[in-house]
Amino acid sequence: MTQIDQGWGSGPSPRYETLAERFRPVFRKIEHDAVARELNRILPYDQIGGLKEARFGALRLPRDKGGFGATLPELFNLLIELSAADSNITQSLRGHFGFAEDTVNWRDRARQERWFARLAGGDIIGNAWTEIGEAKQAEFSTRIVRRDDGWRLAGEKFYTTGSLFADWIDAGAQDQEGRTVGVFVRRDAPGVDVVDDWSSFGQPLTASGTTRFTDVPVEAGDVIVDEDRFKYSPAFYQLVHLATLAGIGRAATKELAAAVATRRRSYTNGAAPRASQDPQVLQVVGRIRGAAYSAGAIVLKVAESLQRAFDTRFQGDPAVEEAANAIAEIEAAQAQTVISDLILNATTVAFDALGASATIRDKGLDRFWRNARTLSSHNPRIYKDRIVGDYAVNGTPTPYQWRIGLSESAAADVPANTG
Repeated sequence: MTQIDQGWGSGPSPRYETLAERFRPVFRKIEHDAVARELNRILPYDQIGGLKEARFGALRLPRDKGGFGATLPELFNLLIELSAADSNITQSLRGHFGFAEDTVNWRDRARQERWFARLAGGDIIGNAWTEIGEAKQAEFSTRIVRRDDGWRLAGEKFYTTGSLFADWIDAGAQDQEGRTVGVFVRRDAPGVDVVDDWSSFGQPLTASGTTRFTDVPVEAGDVIVDEDRFKYSPAFYQLVHLATLAGIGRAATKELAAAVATRRRSYTNGAAPRASQDPQVLQVVGRIRGAAYSAGAIVLKVAESLQRAFDTRFQGDPAVEEAANAIAEIEAAQAQTVISDLILNATTVAFDALGASATIRDKGLDRFWRNARTLSSHNPRIYKDRIVGDYAVNGTPTPYQWRIGLSESAAADVPANTG
């Protein structure tokens, strides 16, 4: 059954259905036991392995390099479908797809060819950029240094989403010249320790916990200056979250509709003898489906802006490229609060269609709100309406990068002497 037949609208291209059919059997397997995995905290090694075998991670690679040549709208539509099967898995692969997007933007052909071969072979890349505790906004405590025996990486990261399932890890660090660099190391390299200590109430299977690097050997060719990475990366990474939210909306719609269709009990003050005939219950289901539909449509619209930014990359006109990147950022910011509001509300009111029995833990319906709430907490949405308003009123471009940590003034604060 096509996306159109399901009422989710047309795909992003004439060939989309052919591309999607290659992966839908894998998505169905992932969906089959998604509730059991979440209830019992079973990490999705096998499910990510199935995607790896299908070379899902090579979507954006050119066809002549072993990939599928997917456009960005095609990629994000597939991520919505994957998220409808299990949102944990999409988030686990967020760092991978960001890295893959980097590779198709690189101008260093030798590095690009090396990584095209690895990605086409199925390698998965995890993420290790964020630091917690007393970490500063302006720099990383994770360092890469040159020693007699070569480059070495040392430091500790948190929110290292997907690294537990990965073949490689993309880590952010500071080099000896004070520059921010990306460092690519094997997941199984000596000194790499990925810890399964993620304890969030949402997205619990993403392995987003701690990774430690202790004198990890690094090849000189596997270090890249941050400024050389793709310019629309903040919008790209945010849109992965928004696609995941749209998929959660679809999954919530599907499970709620099935539950209402089979529900036999009804209330004496209801409007029909069965829930499936009750217009007020049907209204709740329709409202949730409308939210999921709208979220998906918005995601694809933002994906078009990212595609335009990508298309300017090799045109040789920095001004055109800068303008396209700026528009992609503002479109992603405009979408963030709207989509998160739509899906957070939808996954809350879903319980109104079923009553108290919907809260039984074994049903797993709470996972939709928990996961949506967790995703909506990333890159705080409270700032986005202000940023969009500042653009609309004053023409101020959105900030390209943001980091969490102590500001310079906070880092300089000395605790008062209480002794």
